[in-house]
Amino acid sequence: MELQHLEQLIRENQAVMLYFYSDRCAPCVSLRLKVEALIQQNYSSFELCFIDSEKHPSITAQFGVFANPAILVFFEGNEFMRWSKYVSIQQIETAIDRPYQIIFEE
Repeated sequence: MELQHLEQLIRENQAVMLYFYSDRCAPCVSLRLKVEALIQQNYSSFELCFIDSEKHPSITAQFGVFANPAILVFFEGNEFMRWSKYVSIQQIETAIDRPYQIIFEE
């Protein structure tokens, strides 16, 4: 995983979600499965990327992530939303649904 790769991913895709986690974080592990299922089932045009904060501390710092889990959503190259620590699947879905529908006109 390289910073340039993530920056390119954000530039070249209309919808990107970065999920920062640690395997030693129980909420990270349980939320990850739910986020992955949500994106696969309802928002398949998202590019979903998981970043282990412990293995990639410089990338984590570059994105201003200070706690796990952290979820960053980008639409058309711009950061749209960011959650850290406590977030529900419903909050994520409510926030991303409308812009996603507008961009992808599904």
